[in-house]
Amino acid sequence: MSVLVYTESEQGKFKKTAFEVASYAKAVATQLGTTVTAVALNVDDTSVLGSYGVDKVLSIKNAALEKFNANGYAEAIKQAAEKEGTKVVVVSSSANSKYLAPLLAVSLNAGYASNVIEAPTSISPFTVKRTAFTNKAFETIQINTDIKIVGVSNNSFGIVEDTGSASAEDFSPSISNLGVTVETVDKATDKVTIADADIVVSGGRGLKGPENWGMIEELADVLGAATACSKPVSDLGWRPHGEHVGQTGKPVASNLYIAIGISGAIQHLAGINASKVKVVINTDPEAPFFKAADYGVVGDAFEVVPQLIEKLKVFKAQQ
Repeated sequence: MSVLVYTESEQGKFKKTAFEVASYAKAVATQLGTTVTAVALNVDDTSVLGSYGVDKVLSIKNAALEKFNANGYAEAIKQAAEKEGTKVVVVSSSANSKYLAPLLAVSLNAGYASNVIEAPTSISPFTVKRTAFTNKAFETIQINTDIKIVGVSNNSFGIVEDTGSASAEDFSPSISNLGVTVETVDKATDKVTIADADIVVSGGRGLKGPENWGMIEELADVLGAATACSKPVSDLGWRPHGEHVGQTGKPVASNLYIAIGISGAIQHLAGINASKVKVVINTDPEAPFFKAADYGVVGDAFEVVPQLIEKLKVFKAQQ
């Protein structure tokens, strides 16, 4: 009857979101008076999960699941849930988890709530709070099915360290229907990804051209941040479409989002509104982004950003 949590990983190592969903699962398990079991696919060392409240890890080693496959992953998690007699399954609200969670919900005949931001306010009935209308509102909902699936919004619950340890158990689910086969994945290995970033530095048309993107990358490097851009920038070919954030691009829920030369169209704001602290640098004091910003600098990015980089370098050198 333990709470089951799917812990995302990549290249044999857990993503940051794995520790947040494990922390959330521990909070739910405490309310239910039970334990936490994690599902880990092709992870080299699963023992670290014990530091975030996991009691047992079902370790799956399957070459067919080396690359993400929604059908295969959903089937593996389903069989793990049935093995453990689980009534609550916790996943993240990443793009991958939002893809597999509906498949898992159908196979388990479970209710599914995505973008959940807090531990349940009630266990009976099972009640959670989630964001709605592209983070413009909150809603409190009940999941009334016997089995419940909770998708935790990134950077909402936080990572909570625990003093326990996790035992490991090999688990070999029977996977037959992958549906599609991923042959190759081309990905930059020397950059922080937008999905995993605590800090995102984003640029817009105010930078005037791709030749000026060096200062965005330098600021991101100093901060250990991911780089991103607005839709017009990717449409113009200045930056790859994989860096486009917003309602029609990648959603961002970082702890700090720095927008440079971005006016703040409603579609962009909808996609980054879940970020905790938003900083805007723009020459136009009437730019819509300032209404959504926590901090704003009215000024020329070509003057402000280099000074900011130098100040940050001095600050880091003093640490």
